[in-house]
Amino acid sequence: MDYFPIFLSVKQKKVTVVGGGDVACRKVDLLRKAGAIITVISPKLHNYLAALSNSGDIRWKNKCYEKCDLQGSYQVWATTNNSSLNHQVHQDATKLGIWINVVDDKDYCDFITPSIIDRSPIQVAVSSGGASPVLVRYLREKLETQLPHNLSLLARYAGAQRERIKQHFATVDERRKFWERFFRHPEVEQAQRDECLERVFVQLINQADINKAQAALYLIETGADTELLTLKALRLMQQAEYVLYPSDAGADDDFVDLCRRDADREPYNDTGNLTSQVQCMLDEGLRVCILAPKDKATEVLKPLEQSFSGLYIPCL
Repeated sequence: MDYFPIFLSVKQKKVTVVGGGDVACRKVDLLRKAGAIITVISPKLHNYLAALSNSGDIRWKNKCYEKCDLQGSYQVWATTNNSSLNHQVHQDATKLGIWINVVDDKDYCDFITPSIIDRSPIQVAVSSGGASPVLVRYLREKLETQLPHNLSLLARYAGAQRERIKQHFATVDERRKFWERFFRHPEVEQAQRDECLERVFVQLINQADINKAQAALYLIETGADTELLTLKALRLMQQAEYVLYPSDAGADDDFVDLCRRDADREPYNDTGNLTSQVQCMLDEGLRVCILAPKDKATEVLKPLEQSFSGLYIPCL
């Protein structure tokens, strides 16, 4: 991983942008949406930025850059078309211990900005680490078509129910399973108003017996290509609370990586002990996902299918 992904709060923090042209306009736009207090340093200013300055949305210092302009900054952006000046800003910011981004010059960046899909408060960010911006834009376009436009509505409604849901379900596991069923409800997927979400919420809350932990066993046959997994297999891999994978695969195997991030993961190497191992997890009400390579699927999965036929969900 070339960069550590992070969402950074700049709300009410001083951000300095050196340069007042087209590139500065794009960065200032994003920073304003995030609530930053923006100061632009430039002897010339784009008309758009000039309008923001006149309205008081940003502060403009009509001058050439000096190191003292960075004092008190939380973050700095160098956006000029003068690489020597940009590198000087980078040197000054580094000495002051301030994070800096020199636009389109990743070797002089403490951080880089991804391509963003904004469904606030939901945000999706995609980055190639500067390797292929065009590919990133292509990926963003594909994601835009896949993500529902009511994500903002769903996120805000769910956030407002956090204390309310705790009154009905005592454990994190119970609450998680409730929300999984809620977000997959057909009416929720199409909802445009809070009233629709509230109706489904109350309906599912009243089905208390359904919301209890339900054990399940997902048997997933893997191969050489993760893209050959079915949509059903991917969905079940994301639902499982416990993942068992072949010991020779490793915890960083591509198929293991596609499983739920917060799931407990454990390798197995003795198929004879696998049945008793799975039984303990199912007794705890867990949803268990077992990954088995194609050439070992029959050896691993057949005994489990016989032992847990009532809970068995195959994805072969």
